[in-house]
Formats: sequence, C-alpha cells, structure tokens
Amino acid sequence: MTAQQPLRKGSKIVIRGDGAAAWCCAHLLTRAGFKPVLQRIPRPRLPAIMLSEAALALIREVFERPDLFHAAPRITRRVVKWGRNGEAVAFDHAAVVVSERELLSQLEREMELPDEPAGDEGDFTIFTSRPLPPGTVEHCFGSRIASAAQVRLKDARDSASCWIESLEDGWLFLIPNSVESGWLLSVGCSVHAIMERSNLIAGRIAFMSGPSGQFPASPRIVSPLCGPRWLACGTAGMAFDPICGDGTAHAVREAILAAAVVGAISTGGAAEELLCHYQARLTVGFQRHLAASLDFYRSGNEGLWWEKELEFLRQGLEWCAGKLNGYGAFRYRLSGFELRSIDNKLA
Repeated sequence: MTAQQPLRKGSKIVIRGDGAAAWCCAHLLTRAGFKPVLQRIPRPRLPAIMLSEAALALIREVFERPDLFHAAPRITRRVVKWGRNGEAVAFDHAAVVVSERELLSQLEREMELPDEPAGDEGDFTIFTSRPLPPGTVEHCFGSRIASAAQVRLKDARDSASCWIESLEDGWLFLIPNSVESGWLLSVGCSVHAIMERSNLIAGRIAFMSGPSGQFPASPRIVSPLCGPRWLACGTAGMAFDPICGDGTAHAVREAILAAAVVGAISTGGAAEELLCHYQARLTVGFQRHLAASLDFYRSGNEGLWWEKELEFLRQGLEWCAGKLNGYGAFRYRLSGFELRSIDNKLA
C-alpha cells in the first residue's frame, strides 16, 4: 500500500456486488467511519433461503435490529430420510424462510448507500460478486448441479417443517414458504424422476412446476482470496454445498471479518499480515465445511454418483491442507467487530 495513499478512516471503500455479504460489509464499514459505495452486479436471486437462528442472530447483531424477519414464515421441525435404508426421523428445528430478494430488500432498507458505476476505483475494494481481479483461480470440488421448482403442499400442517431425502443419484430438500406452497431443491437427480423415486417428499407435494433454473451446488473457493487493496467476500470468494445450510451465516461472518481487516489496516496494522490472516481464516472455514459435507455424502447412499462426489470432497480437503500448511499460528482474533492481536492489543 506504499504506492498509494494509506488506508484510513474516511477512505472510500468500493463494494462490488449487492448480496448479504455486501450489505453487511457496508453497514459495518459505515459504522466504523468509512465511506463505502456499492457497485451492483445483476445476477439471479435464490427463490428461498432458510435462515437458521445462528444466521438470524448474526444479521440482527450487525444491523442492530433484534426484530429483523420476525414475521417471516417459521420452520420448527426438520424431517430427514438419509441413507439407502434410512427411516424418516424428525428433529426440532428453528429457522425462518425468506426469498433472497426479500432478504436483500430488508437489509437495503436499513441504510442509505450511494450506488456507483462499475469500474470506478476506491482506496480499497471488497469483491462480493464476480468478476475478480486477474490472477484468481476458482477451485471447485464437485460436479453436482441443483435445480429449484415451486410446489403446492398437500397438507398445510407440513408448512412448518422442512424435508430432506437422499436418493440413488442425489438428494432433495423441500422448503415451505407459506401454508400452501414451497420450493423443492433437487441436487443431482432429475426433477422429472422425483415423484417416482421419492418415498418421503413426493407424498408432501400436490403439484410441482417445471424447474425455474439450474445452478452449481458444489463447494468452491478462489485463490488467492485477497491481494493489495482488495479482498473477496461472500460467494465471490467461496460457495458452499446447500446440504449444510450454513451459507448465509458464513457469508455474514466473512463480512464481519472483512470489515474488521479493513479497519485494522486503517489504524496502522500490517496490511500483508492482516490479509494473510483473512485468507487463512476463510480457508479454515471452507475446510470445515468440506469435512461436514463429507460426512453427509459418505452416509447419503451408495453408487457412482455418491462415490464421485465423495472423491471431489476428499480432493478439496487435501487442497485445504496444502494451503494451510504455509500459515503459522493465528496472530489475530475477533473481539466484537474489531480485530485484536492475540496479546489483546488492537491490530
């Protein structure tokens, strides 16, 4: 950062993208005294997102609004049929369901932020959407494709439950978003064969529309995740398998860390060390996600589809181990929304 003006409070921070990570970064940076501007990148929005209690707590803490999404449809039970001969098992659950458009609309209402044309430069750039700077490479650990279809529920009593089922060549996730309707996520398997193969979820559906689109559902990460005066955050840096249901919560955590790194650099912290810490922390989070996904795919079913995806996940864990081998012990930790060195001093 020696070739340009030092980063300081009041510096212009460009945020490229307008997803959950972008709005969380913008709010935290504004609160910390920076001047973030948003460069919107058009992209399709997810029809339904299930926000866990952990994700809700993080978003409410960031925006200082304990009542956010209090009126959203609630999920109180999770029903799972997993494995070749698995029986359906019900668990207590606590989450709300919103569309991505509803989520972002609510976050946008929490603050006023100037838009800026793509291409304008700032003192630091946070990429929450593609494209990324030249030299970045995406590493994808899977080949699975997901599709979403709108459904009408047979029984309104099912509207407070989500449903998960593994099949021979993939898995299904039914997320109600009202007393009558919901969305069916199909990963791997064709939506046209669902009604014939499913023993659990098909019986909950009165009508299913054609798929609204397809999107990749495999874990992926870019490398590097940061560089001089920029970092990647949210889905621009990493994308998670929906099987774990922690994508939004992790995007918010990334945003908290990203804003803290920018703040620490602005107060004289060593930029290279802080960005290295950011990359290492995100890589550890990605490694944990791969390990959790591995457990699901190991027990989901048998056959070529499951074995192929398991091998991709193993390759991902090896890749993470190799990347993390070059880092030493962590020298910083988050304290609230600020980074401190391990000896408890501000970074």
